[in-house]
Amino acid sequence: AKEAGLARPLYGQSEESLLRTRNRQPKEPPMERSGGEQEPGAVRLLDLPWEDVLLPHVLNRVPLRQLLRLQRVSRAFRALVQLHLAGLRRFDAAQVGPQIPRAALARLLRDAEGLQELALAPCHEWLSDEDLVPVLARNPQLRSVALAGCGQLSRRALGALAEGCPRLQRLSLAHCDWVDGLALRGLADRCPALEELDLTACRQLKDEAIVYLAQRRGAGLRSLSLAVNANVGDTAVQELARNCPELQHLDLTGCLRVGSDGVRTLAEYCPALRSLRVRHCHHVAESSLSRLRKRGVDIDVEPPLHQALVLLQDMAGFAPFVNLQV
Repeated sequence: AKEAGLARPLYGQSEESLLRTRNRQPKEPPMERSGGEQEPGAVRLLDLPWEDVLLPHVLNRVPLRQLLRLQRVSRAFRALVQLHLAGLRRFDAAQVGPQIPRAALARLLRDAEGLQELALAPCHEWLSDEDLVPVLARNPQLRSVALAGCGQLSRRALGALAEGCPRLQRLSLAHCDWVDGLALRGLADRCPALEELDLTACRQLKDEAIVYLAQRRGAGLRSLSLAVNANVGDTAVQELARNCPELQHLDLTGCLRVGSDGVRTLAEYCPALRSLRVRHCHHVAESSLSRLRKRGVDIDVEPPLHQALVLLQDMAGFAPFVNLQV
């Protein structure tokens, strides 16, 4: 931008000249100039150094949606905003709006080569491999990617992510029905830094795929969601428990095949576990959860006694007095 002559710093003026400009009290209101003329001694926003002032201290504090409006002001502002977009480290399409056209996304990310976080949930209705793969190829430093609900993608996109982004730590694939065991294997093989993975409602996944993930990446996993996966059962949960000693958060909501055996194994092998979601897991008994409760693990279902008291309170309209020694 400086080579193009678009950035004009203030250094051409002396300190005395600047002081006279700031302290000048005009006797008459300044006349409005036309044709883009500038009042002598005045400083415009674009006169400030771009790389040293505008980009790090101004544009970084302006919401992305406002920046898109700003670039319509002039060619110089468009160049400034594009330079800012090229240096982005984090891009969340939700900051643009609930819906974003394909052409707009391509224009926003065409020069970005240093992204570390990428969230594209608002693009779920149309985002395809052809849209995503070039972005992944230009940004090998990505550490966090959110593709929740992007049902038009395929195994190819996940392969490109696993192959081109070895530093990936957090990935959301919630409600991506195209994720199958083969796609998950590629991810487990090529992403050694993976810590957080959301596989909510990836209904093609079965125990075998989760077992492979646990054996390959289990030592580093901190958070995993397998919610609403009817094909995941105790076999997968037990293998996760044995291979994920650092696991802190596990979501099994709606996993109908998970039972008490899997939860007991978690209690035995996962000392770092902090939260467990087992709502609608009808085969998980309180006897398997009690050991985790004693350790202070946050569980999303209340113990039976508390459930009974709440039910009585709802029916009677007051909290009953219960002799807990009986």
